[in-house]
Amino acid sequence: MPFTPIHMGPGILIKSLLQGSFSLMVFGWTQIVMDIQPLIVLISGEGHLHGFTHTYIGAILIAIFAGLTGKYLSEFGLKILRISKNENPISILWWVVFISAFIGSFSHVLFDSIMHWDVEPFFPFTLNNQFLGLVSVPMLHKVCLYSGLIGAAIYYGINWRLKGEAK
Repeated sequence: MPFTPIHMGPGILIKSLLQGSFSLMVFGWTQIVMDIQPLIVLISGEGHLHGFTHTYIGAILIAIFAGLTGKYLSEFGLKILRISKNENPISILWWVVFISAFIGSFSHVLFDSIMHWDVEPFFPFTLNNQFLGLVSVPMLHKVCLYSGLIGAAIYYGINWRLKGEAK
């Protein structure tokens, strides 16, 4: 996928369904961390574009790193944006952090496996990519885009409804 933004669509849908049990900020941070290795390869011209970071073993390690760092980055971001609950800064629970990071890293490998011939998701067990071409690239992009639009509509619909009930 053309770097991180297109991966956010499914994350927005998941956020709309899980609400406070999912951190979209940690999910997004995980997408960025996943694509650092391909960015370095693109800049340097050396290495395997979708290397170890785009395997499920690599995704586990990235999810742990992104969770450990993303919790504090996300809480800092929420503080800067002045997003709080009852005048208290939001603290993201560790289980929410790691669910969000693991969903982020595993979905990233899955979506990139569908469209990139050089992704080897089950390395070192096999170099085969059973997901390649599962759906067409334009269809994959539509799924990501439409899931984000549907997720945003659900999220704002639920929050609008809850605000109406609170009055």
